[in-house]
Amino acid sequence: MGRGDLTNAEWGRLEPHLPASGQRGGRWSDHRRVINGILFRVRTGIPWRDLPERFGSWKTVYERHRRWSADGTWDRILRAVQADADLAGRIDWSMVSVDSTSCRAHQHAAGARKKKPRIPKKKRTPRHHRPDEGLGRSRGGLTCKIHLAGEGGCRPMAFLVTPGQWGDAPQMIEVLERIAVPRPQGGRPRTRPDRLGGDKAYSSRRNRRYLRRRQIKHTIPEPKDQRANRTRRGSKGGRPTGFDSEIYKRRNEVERTINRLKNARAVATRYDKRAYVFQGTVTVAAIRLWLRP
Repeated sequence: MGRGDLTNAEWGRLEPHLPASGQRGGRWSDHRRVINGILFRVRTGIPWRDLPERFGSWKTVYERHRRWSADGTWDRILRAVQADADLAGRIDWSMVSVDSTSCRAHQHAAGARKKKPRIPKKKRTPRHHRPDEGLGRSRGGLTCKIHLAGEGGCRPMAFLVTPGQWGDAPQMIEVLERIAVPRPQGGRPRTRPDRLGGDKAYSSRRNRRYLRRRQIKHTIPEPKDQRANRTRRGSKGGRPTGFDSEIYKRRNEVERTINRLKNARAVATRYDKRAYVFQGTVTVAAIRLWLRP
């Protein structure tokens, strides 16, 4: 077993959720070696062609990662390992926090074809395909942004990849809508935390109205300009927003989650041209965090 490879305990938790092996032509043979190759690339950020020979053909490793990113296999595996963790009581639903982080895009991440990609041997478009490929331009160059919701144990619950210049507040609802942890013992997936935490960037009437409608308590500070505007309007401005500074201290949990996620160099710096492939790369890094004890 090489450095960074799946341990026997991690493989035991992951193996039941993988596609069946031994199909015609041996297409899915030796999952463990290929997944270790994917993890090696996500951790180090090296080009696919430079993968060590112990992982087999680099093209096999890349194609499996691309296929599973396109057809939603990585998403299903993430939901499955989250369900196992929830069943064992390892998810802290008491407070889920939202935040975002910018990722500098390498020059190799630019130049994707304008034509819509297709899932191999299927006619539909990959699940997380974006016409803008999730890339934005700024003075510093190409950037993308990961909008993330993390639970109290510093592991990602759901995330969204957008161009780097997109704001945080408009993406909060979509990120929360992506939280869906299945319940193996029966019942609808759990989608609602007990409380949501966020910084001033997430303070808006739309977001607070959405959280009240879903009966989710929230701890989001109100910026000075919004507070002044509410006060100026008098009774029409509504009631003051509640804020608990002690609970707000837990917002560092999502920042630590982002820090752990960006330990993977292929997440901290984007090398993938296609947005759906980068979404798969971030998902693989998230799965690895959930597999660890």
